[in-house]
Amino acid sequence: MKTNKTPATKTAAQSPTSRARSKYVLRLFVAGATDRSRQAVLRVRQLCATELKDNCELEVIDIYQQPHLARGNQIVATPTLIIAFPPPLRRFIGSLANITGLLVELDLIKKVKIAL
Repeated sequence: MKTNKTPATKTAAQSPTSRARSKYVLRLFVAGATDRSRQAVLRVRQLCATELKDNCELEVIDIYQQPHLARGNQIVATPTLIIAFPPPLRRFIGSLANITGLLVELDLIKKVKIAL
């Protein structure tokens, strides 16, 4: 049986609800097998497992093994985490110890303005 997709089906596929179910696409750039690199990988994997409920695709890229990817993504320091999807593209450079900042940028917790 052949089904036809109507314009309504196409619109539903692009709705905010269906985008929310799309996987996060994360790229973590590290430099070798250092303690700092291992900690960054561990933190991002924990984030994917606990906060994103495994609703993410994580690609770990060692800039020593794949320098062309580092150049292509304009990586100037490691570790660097790139959130490629959902848009807009965001970068976290350096220590990934501030998980709260990551959660805010992933829209998992709301940004709060603090009045001084």
